[in-house]
Amino acid sequence: MTEYAYTTVTGKIKTLLEKIRTVGVPPKVTVAWLKTIGFTSSNDATLAGVLKFIGFTDASGIPTSTWTAYRGARHRVVLGEAIRKGYSELFAVYPDANKRPNGDLQHVFSTSSSAGAQVISKTVATFKALVDEADFSNTPGSADSLTQPGPLHTPAAPAAPGLPPASMQAGPAVHIDIQIHISPESTGQQIDKIFESMAKHLYGRKDYK
Repeated sequence: MTEYAYTTVTGKIKTLLEKIRTVGVPPKVTVAWLKTIGFTSSNDATLAGVLKFIGFTDASGIPTSTWTAYRGARHRVVLGEAIRKGYSELFAVYPDANKRPNGDLQHVFSTSSSAGAQVISKTVATFKALVDEADFSNTPGSADSLTQPGPLHTPAAPAAPGLPPASMQAGPAVHIDIQIHISPESTGQQIDKIFESMAKHLYGRKDYK
């Protein structure tokens, strides 16, 4: 059973996420660090638990690769993936949980906790505040996932026209040079025939003119 994280200062989630993208990456997220970036209220400490829940920090509060990826240009997509992972049980019930009304969310959260109505309400508000800053257009588990450990995915360069993708090319690459010697006495028609033959036999072209 998942104990969903929540903060009592949901209105500060947007500001915190903006700070993550603009200030330096801390060695560890602590109450003292939160204070240095402007979160000085005693209730602000609950924000650290939310960051941990969506995988921005590990269990000890140390920023993860997801934190680093979130500082990039596609930060909203990164956050969307992080939310899907952190709230995986919720998304297992409602794949479109990010679009669901509060009543549906309250039901799921209440079955995972013995907390009272006020805490459940804050849990819903926390989820909604995160969703407002995220982009869920990426397909879960897609090849261009941005929250995988290690460097961000770099798409492979497209194959040259007429060649299969690099992943389908087996063995070492072979480079062939062809030299054609044309006699100065050759007519234009003879030269055209030479190139027509090359197009047919080397490139499979049958429409060369």
